[in-house]
Amino acid sequence: MPEGNHSSVSEFILIGFSTFPHLQLVFFLLFLLMYLFTLLGNLLIMATVWSERSLHTPMYLFLCALSISEVLYTLAIIPRMLADLLSTHHSITFLACANQMCFSFTFGFTHSFLLTVMGYDRYVAICHPLRYSVLMSPRGCACLVAGSWACGSAVGLVVTTAIFRLSFCGSHRIQHFLCHVPPLLKLACGSNVPAVALGVGSVCISALLGCFLLILLSYAFIVAAILKIPSAEGRHKAFSTCASHLIVVVVHYGFASVVYLKPKGPRFQEGDTLMATTYTVLTPFLSPIIFSLRNKELKIALKKTFLRRLHSNA
Repeated sequence: MPEGNHSSVSEFILIGFSTFPHLQLVFFLLFLLMYLFTLLGNLLIMATVWSERSLHTPMYLFLCALSISEVLYTLAIIPRMLADLLSTHHSITFLACANQMCFSFTFGFTHSFLLTVMGYDRYVAICHPLRYSVLMSPRGCACLVAGSWACGSAVGLVVTTAIFRLSFCGSHRIQHFLCHVPPLLKLACGSNVPAVALGVGSVCISALLGCFLLILLSYAFIVAAILKIPSAEGRHKAFSTCASHLIVVVVHYGFASVVYLKPKGPRFQEGDTLMATTYTVLTPFLSPIIFSLRNKELKIALKKTFLRRLHSNA
């Protein structure tokens, strides 16, 4: 990075939840419990998939990769947010801010790409069952997971590099609890800010919209194939394998659309802070619950793993 671009700013101040001084302890306890449950749920899913040979299938290996990305995504955001809720000093260095943005975008977009891959997996399983073992071979699955991580890393690096090559002058108070693009763009100055904002927005929207459209296309073919199944029991069994993934997709994109499509402006800043917790805290919290409760095989395997550990410790 050119030295002159950021010599005027060595750190930022995260305003975050300081607009809710009397609720900070409540927020801390609530978010801490949700974060611990998120970690526990995802780690339990990973341990169960790893230990149960019956779950060594593409669908559950993708789920394990999704849990890993979710743990890393929350790790990039929530511990810092919890520390700020208990602190009166909310400064974050320039480098730490850049790292947080890079990691949060990397793991967040990796999550979206993995959800897309899981949709493709369900499409192949239902629409091309005879070719499933060929199309979803171990090597093919590894390539899909690696591709998701590579694409997520590319988005994270592109967005972070573009934002932190800007000049920041004047106020260094970020109206958020994390280093996010919109509040940082408000602090940037220079003639290239509109072009960078347009470029970053295009990259993010293209990636998210592309993933969403591919998932919709997969489910269009899946629904068409399920409707051709003659028995009601067969249709229910086929749909049940997709239900948990579909619910997580709806939650993931539903909260994201509410956050990004709501009106912007000074009077919405407090609302923006609270709404941002839906995709940084609530969505990761709900994801392992949905997969655990809506997936019969995983639910049985989780019970077996839990009971086995309980008996071994007795």
